Amino acid sequence: MSRELRKSGTLGEVLLWKEIKGRKMGYTFTRQKPILSHIVDFYCSPLHLAIEIDGVTHDSKTEKDERRQQELEQRGITFLRFSEGEVRSNLDSVLREIKEWIKKETTPTPIRIGAPPLLRGIK
Repeated sequence: MSRELRKSGTLGEVLLWKEIKGRKMGYTFTRQKPILSHIVDFYCSPLHLAIEIDGVTHDSKTEKDERRQQELEQRGITFLRFSEGEVRSNLDSVLREIKEWIKKETTPTPIRIGAPPLLRGIK
């Protein structure tokens, strides 16, 4: 099933794939990745990030898409969704949003030097 989806991808999926395949974003993405009983357009395993391109076919499947997304989010997967038109007409903005999400999620929280230790059980 996922092989057929890769062959019949939309223009938006093809355009985005050209920009994120390999390690162009610093992480490896998989195209048309099966997860449980679902298939997501793009998936980055180390980041637990799914990227979906919503085309015209998604208009009639809104409830189904929401249930699928909720099921996968309950397993720790984050979704970034873009419309087919958005990818086609403003690819740079889509790429910028993905890069910003990656940077935000992978930047370690700074350790505060000189912060008082946690005092547990002391009243």
